[in-house]
Amino acid sequence: MKKRDFLAAVGSATLSVPTLAAPVRRHRAGPGLLTVTGAIGRGNRGPIDKALDQMMAKQQITFDKAHVFDFGALSRLPAVTIRPTLEYDAKVHTLKGPLLSDVLKATGATVGEGAKLLMRAVDGYTVTLSLAQARQYQFIVATHLDGRPMALGGLGPLWAVFDADRYPDMVAKPLPERFAQCPWGLYHLEVQAA
Repeated sequence: MKKRDFLAAVGSATLSVPTLAAPVRRHRAGPGLLTVTGAIGRGNRGPIDKALDQMMAKQQITFDKAHVFDFGALSRLPAVTIRPTLEYDAKVHTLKGPLLSDVLKATGATVGEGAKLLMRAVDGYTVTLSLAQARQYQFIVATHLDGRPMALGGLGPLWAVFDADRYPDMVAKPLPERFAQCPWGLYHLEVQAA
């Protein structure tokens, strides 16, 4: 553990006094990038705050608990690197990030293969796929494109994506159709038990 992270953790632990009515919140070093709700474990934050969670409230998202990941938390999960041909420039690019199934595991979700994953992007684009599909195609939550963190306003900061070039059923499709289930600008994931 880095000295700075250790001191920040110790400092926040000694200065905070929990109350019984306080929502569940755990220390995050940076802003939350991905909020996972639904059939998860305990979570690390409380219910939606319709006044402060404006984008989620406008997209009619509701929850009693959530697990929020900042960039550091996602980066600490085991990373996978893929090299798909992207529809935007028809070139091979390197994408890196944790497997979507590992992100779910980190939330404490204990759901079967028939569970549904509802993924939402910042622009409102919504995709639903099964956990079985996410595992079959080895979806990742990409944090890096060509060795650099992805920026908001581009394809990031997070992109649920897979290496379409590795699967014959996807290669058979025209390039623009291969990534229909891959929301860039991903910020919310709802886990729905089967």
